[in-house]
Amino acid sequence: MTMLSTVIALMVQAAQAGPAPVADKLAWMEGRWVGEQDGLSIEERWTGPVGGALLGVHTDVKAGRLASWEFLRIDTTDEGTFYFASPRSAPPTPFKLVEQGEKRVVFENKAHDFPQRILYWLDAAGAMHARIEGPRGGRTASMEWIWTRK
Repeated sequence: MTMLSTVIALMVQAAQAGPAPVADKLAWMEGRWVGEQDGLSIEERWTGPVGGALLGVHTDVKAGRLASWEFLRIDTTDEGTFYFASPRSAPPTPFKLVEQGEKRVVFENKAHDFPQRILYWLDAAGAMHARIEGPRGGRTASMEWIWTRK
């Protein structure tokens, strides 16, 4: 009878804990990711899930000088889970989580000019990709970055 009581108590604790926070499911993004693209050294660094959120920073370096940077945050609010982008320290723009797989995540903000979608995924070789998409100049435009873990 004691064994049955222990099993039931563990099941109740698991049910009360609820599903894992979204940030925990994005732990695959954690780390220092580096690459080269169009004459730029590109890098993105993501913390592991801390307090239910991931924090990131993106940098582009050209000829040894910082060319561009962006502060990033993935966090859950009362309205859902969002990717907050702050290029060059601008106020954050929210992109709502619309799709999540094992090693893929998609965020969207249809009210934003460009981009309107932000996608991250790991490929079979373990490289991390990021892609932004949306309308630009009357056409659908996109940009993509590829990094390897350092």
